[in-house]
Amino acid sequence: MKILVCVKQVPDMESKFKVNSEGNWYNDADLAWRMNEYDEYAVEQAVQLKEQVADSDLTVLSIGPDRVKEMMKKALAMGCDRGAHIADDDFFKKDPYEIASVIAEYAKDKEFDLIFTGMQSQDRGSAQVGVLVAEILGLPSITTIVDFAFDDGQITVKRELEGGIKAIIKTMAPALVTCQLGLNTPRYPTLPNIMKAKRKELLSTPIAELLKVEGKQETARLYFPEKKGGGLVLEGDVGDLTDQLIKILKDKTAVLA
Repeated sequence: MKILVCVKQVPDMESKFKVNSEGNWYNDADLAWRMNEYDEYAVEQAVQLKEQVADSDLTVLSIGPDRVKEMMKKALAMGCDRGAHIADDDFFKKDPYEIASVIAEYAKDKEFDLIFTGMQSQDRGSAQVGVLVAEILGLPSITTIVDFAFDDGQITVKRELEGGIKAIIKTMAPALVTCQLGLNTPRYPTLPNIMKAKRKELLSTPIAELLKVEGKQETARLYFPEKKGGGLVLEGDVGDLTDQLIKILKDKTAVLA
């Protein structure tokens, strides 16, 4: 079985963000980087499937600058067999369609039986890349999965719906699934596996060799929400509260003018 899992490097969400000089994304200087949390669950599920099915081969793919290769080594230490790095310093300028088309172009002739992605990225949050990859490749896709089982070519998943309701979906491989938080418990790479990961294949391909389409969207502007004044909490009995409210409405608004 051939398996592909797609991962993205994102800033630690506790980082202090600044808008870049172009005003269309965040400044990546002085940020701490990590694997997108949703993708950690995708990697773990892909590794579990590799361990379940004999003679499986698992590739991890990521698009971005050279620094993403360090993040990819975590996936290799978790159990992926090889890494495919698509080199692109301007990855943040690509829209979901462009990113998906690059992944599909890489995967189209490799006959992957299953493709795993995170449900969405923590920085952009479009939740479009996975389903677009499936659409381009002509594969069935199941999104937001919180349980996964594979038996003799059949995939059975539970996907999360609104209000805590879950739907059981079945399909046959080849297929693509997008992974929700809580799908499993991502493993911590052991020291021996970290050392082994350093010897695993990790090849870079310039994005120009795989990008065959033009984007459909453009991020025109990125900005922080304007700060608004804090609320005012009134305390006391009903009579006092009424007097306080009337005074505030007279002094600060034109409601009772």
